[in-house]
Amino acid sequence: MKKKGRNLLAAFRQTFLTLQNMTPQAEAEAEIQLNAASARYSYNPILRWNPQVEDYFIKAYGSLHFAQISKALTRPSCYSCIRVNTLKSTSDAVIEKLQEIMRKSGSQNDVVGINLKENKASNDIDLDMVEKQSSLQNESITKCQIPGLEYVVFVKGSGPHEIDYGYLPDKPPKEVLVSRKCAEAVLRGAQVYVPGIMACSSHVEEGDLVAVSVAVEQPFPDGGWGLGITRGTVLQGLPTDPYHFERHGLYIGQGTTMLSRAGIFHASQGIAVDMNNRVFKLPSFYDVLEGEIFLQNLPSIIAAHALDPQKGERILDMCAAPGGKTTAIAILMKDEGEVIAADRSHNKVIDIQKLAAELGLTCITTYKLDALKAVRKRNGSSDMTTLCCNKDNNDVVNQRSDSGPLGNGVSSTTFVGSNADTTFKENVSNEKANERTYTSKADIRKNTRRMRNGPGRNQSLGGRVENSKGFLPNSFDRVLLDAPCSALGLRPRLFAGEETIESLRNHGKYQRRMFDQAVQLVRPGGVLVYSTCTINPGENEALVRYALDTYKFLSLAPQHPRIGGAGLVGRCEFPDGYVEEWLRPGEEELVQRFDPSSQLDTIGFFIAKFAVGPKDDI
Repeated sequence: MKKKGRNLLAAFRQTFLTLQNMTPQAEAEAEIQLNAASARYSYNPILRWNPQVEDYFIKAYGSLHFAQISKALTRPSCYSCIRVNTLKSTSDAVIEKLQEIMRKSGSQNDVVGINLKENKASNDIDLDMVEKQSSLQNESITKCQIPGLEYVVFVKGSGPHEIDYGYLPDKPPKEVLVSRKCAEAVLRGAQVYVPGIMACSSHVEEGDLVAVSVAVEQPFPDGGWGLGITRGTVLQGLPTDPYHFERHGLYIGQGTTMLSRAGIFHASQGIAVDMNNRVFKLPSFYDVLEGEIFLQNLPSIIAAHALDPQKGERILDMCAAPGGKTTAIAILMKDEGEVIAADRSHNKVIDIQKLAAELGLTCITTYKLDALKAVRKRNGSSDMTTLCCNKDNNDVVNQRSDSGPLGNGVSSTTFVGSNADTTFKENVSNEKANERTYTSKADIRKNTRRMRNGPGRNQSLGGRVENSKGFLPNSFDRVLLDAPCSALGLRPRLFAGEETIESLRNHGKYQRRMFDQAVQLVRPGGVLVYSTCTINPGENEALVRYALDTYKFLSLAPQHPRIGGAGLVGRCEFPDGYVEEWLRPGEEELVQRFDPSSQLDTIGFFIAKFAVGPKDDI
């Protein structure tokens, strides 16, 4: 690919220098123009932060390290991490099937290998294992060599690649400008869908080859951020274009249009551009080996292992959507025991149910529940739940819903591992089945908007979700709190300016309230795991400090496997006098911090594991 880029630059030079009477000054100007074009039609984004947030992170990580983190966040990981459903298949069988699929599709992966080696001071991976993993790096699909994670499979991608967009002097290529969120999905392997397009060149017809660039939020004079472009704007590729300079270094690939310009801005859904030449090439696993594999980030898999679930235990995943960690826990338990998956969103709970059914898991029970209301008082009314002690009679209270039939005679049972929609339809008596239905024009317009904009917060995707009134204290052996967070570790990320110091503090306050609930639900002798997908110390190390200082019966516990780095020790003083306390010496090696700029090439992530001691003092 680099050779192709050099050939392109040579062609530029030839175009300019074949003019016999070109003066030295003209040659110099031509060279400048060529270099400018080469830099413009590239992928070299700069992640913009709120100035106060940037100063805060520089204090935490140092200027150079934070610059490396910021750059890494703008790029996807150059491999896909697949979790094999060991109840249905094996990693060897999955690798064989994926290799066959890639052979049939002609997929080629030409990336550097996946390096699973962190700094020696911050991990305890056996060096022989690292060398063995390195020896497999010439393969496009490899099995993880970390002990206990042999069911994890890595599939390599590649990038960044140089792309010839067909630029000629004073004749820019046809172009499609997409939203930032659309671009982040495309960088992960998605296609360009109609709702993601902001603008495009004139005279774009179906089947045209177009360059795809990104519109990233820009600072407004009032201090906010936004896009200074109207959807449907015509792009000319010239400096007079709106967003011409902002698109510099933000070209993510090339594709073929599936619709004309008119079709793009009149359609409400569908693929607009088929991306056939990408800056980052990552394999797609859409509808591939359904039920046998699940695409999941490596740190998320590690979080499920840190919880160390055992057969027959009762486990709570407090903020479970979309269900990746829930199902990972259930598989580690061999689908024997009880995994409670709770989330405050109806539609997200439905997604968990569907994933559990797809993977063939029966030990998962789902509830709609706000994590801030997860603890139910012992003197609650008896019509909420029926309580019964478990077989071991160890003061762990199992809670089953017995709220009686619903309005149409449907029993209050959570359907997991079966077709909930079908079961629901079979039990609901349709008293208006023979009535003539009429659809108004208003309903038609509403459905059209819904198709264009996607499901809203209160729009149900179908199926049935059971509400929970909370759980009794000390009623779980283990609890996972994968807390909602600022998500500043997710990648690729092309914009981070929306977060302020105040919003980051609010995230931390919200997480403390959820942690206060979680710590009550774990029985003495149990385990509580806290995790986030952010690089913000205020949501990570500061939460650990709060937990250890507030609940004396909690202690940090070792995690296995341990491949992440050490946590941050110290504190941060803010200009307004606020002091944020982090870890103390000796505690940093008991947490796992995944750095997106490290050789592991993962998302930014954080895991803390707490052992719960006697609660006599509360």
